[in-house]
Amino acid sequence: MANQGAKKRKEENARHMRTLLRVIIACNVVYVLVRMLILHSTFTWKHWFGLALTSGAYFVPYSLLEKMAKPSYADDGELLDGGFDMSTGGVCGYLHDVIYITCFVQLMSIISGKFWFTYLVIPVFGGYKLFGLSRGLFSGGSEGPVEDEKTRKKREKMEKKASRPKFVTSRSR
Repeated sequence: MANQGAKKRKEENARHMRTLLRVIIACNVVYVLVRMLILHSTFTWKHWFGLALTSGAYFVPYSLLEKMAKPSYADDGELLDGGFDMSTGGVCGYLHDVIYITCFVQLMSIISGKFWFTYLVIPVFGGYKLFGLSRGLFSGGSEGPVEDEKTRKKREKMEKKASRPKFVTSRSR
């Protein structure tokens, strides 16, 4: 029964990575079948470039997620850690977003090449996050919002009310 959580996370991560790989393969197969076989008369070098770009956009986040999901073992073969929890946000969530955006772009580029502009969401969101991070670093971070006179008086009144001793009355018979 020991280390049951690590075993469960290892199995969940393996199942999650298999599912993610199936999604990636399905998107690539659909793209190749439709774009190369059905719409072969309109297939140009740009589509080869797009296939290479999306393959790279799948490979990098998937390989990083695979490293995060990899379990660690002790020297005697005992499972120490089941890997990173794939359901958490942060970098893991961003890597999933890149894979899902790539799936969308790859499949929708069959319809129109203008869907490639959807890839601009990734650097714009990254810039937004970096801007917020840099603004927090350079503004000092510890300063709260500026308080006006009315808000300050209301806060002081609430603090004064909270600091008063509270008496509980009870009836005794």
